[in-house]
Amino acid sequence: MRIEPASSDASFRRYFRVAEKQSYIVMDAPPPMENIEPFIKVAGILGAVGVNVPQVHAADLGRGFALLSDLGHETYLDQLDGNTVERLYLDALTVLKRMQKHVVCGAGNFPLYDDALLIRELNIFREWFIEAFLGLHLEEQDLHLLGGVWEKLIASALEQPRVFVHRDFHSRNLMFTQDRNPGVLDFQDAVEGPLTYDAVSLLRDCYIDWPEDRVDRWANQFSEDLVKEGLLPREDRAKFPRWFDLMGMQRHIKAIGIFARLNVRDGKTGYLKDIPRTLGYVSDVGRRYPEFAKWVEFLDKKIQPLLETKL
Repeated sequence: MRIEPASSDASFRRYFRVAEKQSYIVMDAPPPMENIEPFIKVAGILGAVGVNVPQVHAADLGRGFALLSDLGHETYLDQLDGNTVERLYLDALTVLKRMQKHVVCGAGNFPLYDDALLIRELNIFREWFIEAFLGLHLEEQDLHLLGGVWEKLIASALEQPRVFVHRDFHSRNLMFTQDRNPGVLDFQDAVEGPLTYDAVSLLRDCYIDWPEDRVDRWANQFSEDLVKEGLLPREDRAKFPRWFDLMGMQRHIKAIGIFARLNVRDGKTGYLKDIPRTLGYVSDVGRRYPEFAKWVEFLDKKIQPLLETKL
């Protein structure tokens, strides 16, 4: 029997590939830091609607172990380039529409992506990135500015149609598979929330970027598909680009905070290199909307110089 590390993770979870006649993945999610029950629950729900997720062969809830089927070695990030991206993203967006259409929300099936959770995530940016990582003391006017930005982002998120949200639908959590591409991982934090969240996670990925005109084309086509699927009212189609942009800003602000926390609290430095790209998304989207002019100025004058010094 051969045992080897299978992947790294931004949480306390570890994964090992165990192979003899057949290959399996062992997930080690040590209690009380991690809880494997949501993973098992959501794996069953997604598998039932035809999504290619790991099959759970056995689990020890008390000790945090699960034996999973192996979806292979190659992530989307390994495979993506200018020639493959159209085909791979078509597959991924098709699976996303399947999840949004067929996974039943409501009745407490998933936690709500409500204003409390949204603001808690945004404040990770202030606490861990601005204060703990950059060491910047925020003045009263800065706090007021952040509060206004948070309000706009949360309002935009909450006015969208609510669907199943994977919450980490990006190139490191999608596996390239020959059959039923892609394999989908890391869905244990799924919620019921905004329609655009997973799409912007994929198309404005923290780990790889594409020309903005290409992203706009993909997002536009996705919104039209959502209308055809009955997931987006046609009268709301015109709102989709702003929803998509502001949802991405919220997600990227949160991600920057998490990358900083992984460095400061957990000693994991590998995600620091992804902060400039992710912050670039935030600034670029802000420049599209006049109401975010002061926010962009704050990023340009106070945050960007400190980040360049730190990195």
